[in-house]
Amino acid sequence: MASAGAGARENSFRLDSFEPAYLALSRDGRLEDRAEEARRTLEECRLCPRACGACRLDGEIGTCQIGRHAVVSSAFPHLGEEDCLRGSRGSGTIFFSGCSLRCSFCQNADISWLVSGEECSAADLSAIMLTLQERGCHNVNLVTPTHVVPQLIEAVALAASGGLRLPVVYNTGAYDRVETLSLLDGIVDVYMPDFKFWTA
Repeated sequence: MASAGAGARENSFRLDSFEPAYLALSRDGRLEDRAEEARRTLEECRLCPRACGACRLDGEIGTCQIGRHAVVSSAFPHLGEEDCLRGSRGSGTIFFSGCSLRCSFCQNADISWLVSGEECSAADLSAIMLTLQERGCHNVNLVTPTHVVPQLIEAVALAASGGLRLPVVYNTGAYDRVETLSLLDGIVDVYMPDFKFWTA
């Protein structure tokens, strides 16, 4: 019979040997190509179903209340996430300000409606991701990310070249377009939609 310690070592090996999806794209140069493709969507924004058409690349504010750069409300090892994400050292959550879903019952209205936080370039976001990794987080958990997908892909591309090796979690309100989700194919490891509505 195997000891508890052996089981723990086996599970640890499985986690340590996991390779996030974006690393394959990074190795052959496709991640930077994807970042450029995503960046172009900000010229006439249609990232969410509202399809406001704002020229966010030039700083125009979209329905989401965000322009060219993402606004980060907070980033930290979150021990209040689902067990499978938080593990023993926390899920590396990055909470983004702004949102195009606009739920009347929003639990984060101070973040998503009032847009509190710091504007971050791709380099800034990359540094946050690498810091979360250094702090021992099990993953990078992108919270309310739909409206900043191009900025996130730019940041993941930079972070991957800087040594990021954590799985990426797309923690979304599920108000996503298929075209936007397709930009994330091969980049995101875990999709976690917050399913809000259904009809008969």
